[in-house]
Amino acid sequence: MEPAGARHELSITEAQHGRRLDQALAELLPDYSRSRIKQWILAGDVLLDGSPGEPRTRVSAGQAVRVAASFATDEVPAAQSMTLPIVHEDEHLIVIDKPAGLVVHPGAGNRDGTLVNGLLALAPELAALPRGGLLHRLDKDTTGLLLIARSIPAHTRLVQALAARDIRREYRAIVCGRLTAGGHVDAPVGRHPVHRTRMAVVGRGRPAVTHYRVLARFPAHSYLALRLETGRTHQIRVHMAHVHHPLVGDPAYGGRLLIPAGASPDLTAALRTLRRQALHASDLAFTHPVTGQRLELHSALPGDLRQLLRGLAGQEDISDLEQARWPESA
Repeated sequence: MEPAGARHELSITEAQHGRRLDQALAELLPDYSRSRIKQWILAGDVLLDGSPGEPRTRVSAGQAVRVAASFATDEVPAAQSMTLPIVHEDEHLIVIDKPAGLVVHPGAGNRDGTLVNGLLALAPELAALPRGGLLHRLDKDTTGLLLIARSIPAHTRLVQALAARDIRREYRAIVCGRLTAGGHVDAPVGRHPVHRTRMAVVGRGRPAVTHYRVLARFPAHSYLALRLETGRTHQIRVHMAHVHHPLVGDPAYGGRLLIPAGASPDLTAALRTLRRQALHASDLAFTHPVTGQRLELHSALPGDLRQLLRGLAGQEDISDLEQARWPESA
């Protein structure tokens, strides 16, 4: 567990001789990101032979470096005890299987009762980490796996792994329309120019890539596996709507509810009672940031999406659909 601050007494070695101060410290303190180290130098929290340095200052072997590491965080939300479905937990990280309806971060209109509030009661050390240790987020009504770091070293390495696309995030979705094959959407995502609470594919947006594979086809719907290269807000929802296959039940991007001709009573009921977008974060695969162990975690489909699949398939037993995986040849 990391404290809110730490002090390091270091000596420049022959290996760092002639390097910039920020480069040398990145080698001597690999548990911290280069950007964090640069912030400390600029704030005067790094002393080189007793005097403040600059990121570009060249260092020499034998010089003494004192680092007063500080971990600035946003205003810490209140810790609130709640039952959280934990898939994996150790001293370095936590993986939660988030239910529908749970807001991840406190914000306007949701100051408490969020996942972060519950996590702070479970692991108070998260107060010293950016965004309460959360490496990514899920929308309020999206279910599934969320990864949380519990220490600065774990957080730094997992952020680097995300940036290097070394963490596999896979989703399950039910979309409108019958897709004939898998593919990908490569389209920038940014704030909608008119509806500011929504996102959209916009020319000046941030790069975003979503890959998808068809796991099952139905007369008017498709069941998909999706993988993210990037993690933009509402990315899957925006991308699938952009290619004219919006997620079933999506209140922002899905349009009005359509009941296909000839739909059975079970399918009609499942479509009418689904109160959220049909999206579930089903799989996380990554290398543990401290132990090096490979972790592959899976979350089963929640009940409302299983019921929708039963209606689409016209059968009670959908074990083959629930067990379907990303095609090996993909």
